[in-house]
Amino acid sequence: MRLLPFLFLACVATAQTREGFLNVPGGPVWYRISGEGKGTPILALHGGPGGTSCSFLALDAFTRDRRVIVYDQLGSGRSGRPTDPSLWQVDRFIEELHTLRKKLGLRRVHLLGHSWGASLAAAYVLSKGANGLASLTLASPLLSTPDWIRDAAALKQQLPAAVQATLRKHESDGTTNDPAYREAEAEYTRRFVRRSAPAPPNPACAESIRNSAIYERMWGPTEFHATGSLQSFDLTPRLAELRLPVLLITGEFDEARPETAARYQKLIPGARFEVIPGAAHALFADNPARTLQVLADFFRSLDPKATGKP
Repeated sequence: MRLLPFLFLACVATAQTREGFLNVPGGPVWYRISGEGKGTPILALHGGPGGTSCSFLALDAFTRDRRVIVYDQLGSGRSGRPTDPSLWQVDRFIEELHTLRKKLGLRRVHLLGHSWGASLAAAYVLSKGANGLASLTLASPLLSTPDWIRDAAALKQQLPAAVQATLRKHESDGTTNDPAYREAEAEYTRRFVRRSAPAPPNPACAESIRNSAIYERMWGPTEFHATGSLQSFDLTPRLAELRLPVLLITGEFDEARPETAARYQKLIPGARFEVIPGAAHALFADNPARTLQVLADFFRSLDPKATGKP
């Protein structure tokens, strides 16, 4: 594990932003709290597994009237990097989130998860209950690996025949690290993961690095080839137990297909569903304006003390 300070007292960066480290099961995690105001805070869970909270920079637009809390899950970003593979389990990530909420005194929040973060958010509610949660947003959600793989298979049929053949060959041969396979994978990424051009590097994220080892252990070598511990992950039999305001969001071209999210909406009592036009999986990069407006409208409907403006 790389050395990091085990801090419980946040480092004050500005009057409206504080960040630091706190201990959770397995090691220290980095967090940041930005903003002020009377609105119910937003607690955001990033994707991956092994991703970083830098994907949520757009949420700073909400800090004018509410706090926004982000953190890098253990093992990735600026958080501690233990090497014990037994840590990379859904239940431990649930306990990590629960510990963070308690230590930061987050008694009432809007819980928002993107991709794997949505998996974690939904699993957290089903494990710990909805007490203190004003709402649950499941953005581009992975709620069922079998559904995800079926959707991926359908999306791969839209790729050029030569690209499909390359993917099949290397997956069959177990050579998914071959450059030809990675080039073919990139075509899938351009269509269904992120359609916008890469943003210029943000200095605030210079030390926030993904951890591919966690991704590969829990998921697999690519977005559409699951070989890890999440192979059997499936919350669909329990979605009806989500008894709180729920918003589902997916991109028009999302690998978390709108058709599947619409089916999830029917399983969750009273859930709302929005499709972000022009976006793939990277909602906050492909169409940030519309994504933020959808969130703002949802929060405003539940939170009369805040303007809800992004």
